[in-house]
Amino acid sequence: MTDAPYQVLARKYRPQTFDDLIGQDAMVRVLKNAFAADRIAQAFVMTGIRGTGKTTTARIIAKGMNCVGPDGRGGPTVAPCGQCEPCRAIAEGRHVDVLEMDGASQTGVGDIRESIIGSVQYAPASARYKIYIIDEVHMLSTSAFNALLKTLEEPPAHVKFIFATTEIRKVPVTVLSRCQRFDLRRVEPEVMIAHLRAIAAREGAQVAEDALALLARAAEGSVRDALSLLDQAVAHGGGETTAEGVRAMLGLADRGRVLDLFDMIMAGDAAGALAEIAAQYADGADPLAILRDLAEVTHWISIAKITPEAVDDPTVGPDERGRGRDMAERLAMRSLTRMWQMLLKALEEVSQAPNAMMAAEMAVIRLTHVAELPPPGDLVRKLKDGPPAGSPPGAAGPAASPSPSGPASAAAAPSSSPAPTSDAAPSSHAATTPHAGGGAGPGAVAALAPREAPALARYARFEQVVELIRANRDAKLLIDVETGLRLVRYVPGRIEFEPGPQAPRDLAARLAGALGRWTGARWAVSVVSEGGGATIAETRGAAEEALRRAALDHPMMQAVIAAFPGARITGIRTAEEIAAEAAHEALPEVDEEWDPFADD
Repeated sequence: MTDAPYQVLARKYRPQTFDDLIGQDAMVRVLKNAFAADRIAQAFVMTGIRGTGKTTTARIIAKGMNCVGPDGRGGPTVAPCGQCEPCRAIAEGRHVDVLEMDGASQTGVGDIRESIIGSVQYAPASARYKIYIIDEVHMLSTSAFNALLKTLEEPPAHVKFIFATTEIRKVPVTVLSRCQRFDLRRVEPEVMIAHLRAIAAREGAQVAEDALALLARAAEGSVRDALSLLDQAVAHGGGETTAEGVRAMLGLADRGRVLDLFDMIMAGDAAGALAEIAAQYADGADPLAILRDLAEVTHWISIAKITPEAVDDPTVGPDERGRGRDMAERLAMRSLTRMWQMLLKALEEVSQAPNAMMAAEMAVIRLTHVAELPPPGDLVRKLKDGPPAGSPPGAAGPAASPSPSGPASAAAAPSSSPAPTSDAAPSSHAATTPHAGGGAGPGAVAALAPREAPALARYARFEQVVELIRANRDAKLLIDVETGLRLVRYVPGRIEFEPGPQAPRDLAARLAGALGRWTGARWAVSVVSEGGGATIAETRGAAEEALRRAALDHPMMQAVIAAFPGARITGIRTAEEIAAEAAHEALPEVDEEWDPFADD
């Protein structure tokens, strides 16, 4: 007689009754009450992460509905006996009336028609109920779901459906509305550790408590993952499984050494941090796992600063809890959040780098140097106090008295205006028709013709003429007008200007022709030798220079330049520009009553 083949712990200790399920008390209570009151639904859907018992629960429900008891006369029960033929056949996956389908491999509408729709009307061969269990149901195609809907809504009395999925959002709401939904939770660390301890004792394996804590943390709430890791750890340890052995198996660094590395980084000790990460790497720790541990410690301490009881994590040893409390008290939240953001970036770099250890070392160097920087709030407070004592006067330009408006005074410089405009219409900067040779005397400026008034009424100011050129995207004409036209006089339909040094000879003729085409009215454009104001480009440049000088004269800016001698202004935005940009980027409001199908 040959010995039975070895069965892995995840299958050997698979729950057989509702009482064997751990960490799912709410679901078990609902199902037990439903069985007791004979209110068993026609369809169930189980959702949750891998290894929490979705398919196992489906099989327990199937056994409970079809169990006949040891004497063969029992009815549906919450405690299937496990001895009758239906219970044994369902547990072994060979019952003819309990059909298990894999939604990942049988995804099409043809599979649903052949396996379910074609046989659902027939009575069960030997069981009380014909039960269809579909695992990974979210993998079914849209056509398969649609084919199933009618049968799922009104199945025969002898048919039950049980679905299991890890992606509940991919299941159509039309299917979910026809099922009772159960969300299986991650198993809490305390419950998981107790479960692993009990199984290790039944297997006669010596597993240390801190090793069980490491296994429970690595499983992340999945019972199947925890049992698979326990199986591997017992084999790895030989006779006795220790925390050091589990760390070596998982590629993890010692938690205490991770805290040491974290302390060195936060203290800015680059040499010590590099030596520690090199030592952990030599001992077999994976660089990516080290950075993940640092990120986990950062998250743990950040949560502990807000919720101190979070330090009492059952997967963490008592010595490490004490160190965690100390770190939470002395480290600033700004430093921890900065550490978290940089570690996320470092994890991405290390996973993609050709040499993971080099990338991890570079990440540690960055972290240690950034740890020495003061928080942004401290830096602003120092700058508000003014330049450091002994700094050369006028380092940031001419000294200016502090403005009562505070920091906002740097953005209070006047905004640029495209061109000067006169107060009275008759003396406004004028437009004149192109004259032979491009010039016309002042006497050529005449009153606006009555028939042209409607077409030119919208161009009361010269700025509106410039906007018309910009709207028609004549870049060459726009540049020539902004840099070479010194406006003397303007009325709608007539322009008189003094050409600047950069003005082309044909500017008057080109401007008059373009405006005539765009407005449908005649424009008189004349050139004079004197009396023009500044060009639009000169006005804009003067405004920008005034804004720059106002920023340089501000005490905060002087303090910045004194603290950072190489600093320079690369761009200035006024408060109005920032507000306009924010308004432009804001999403448009949508009416709450809007119906996308209202027009169909």
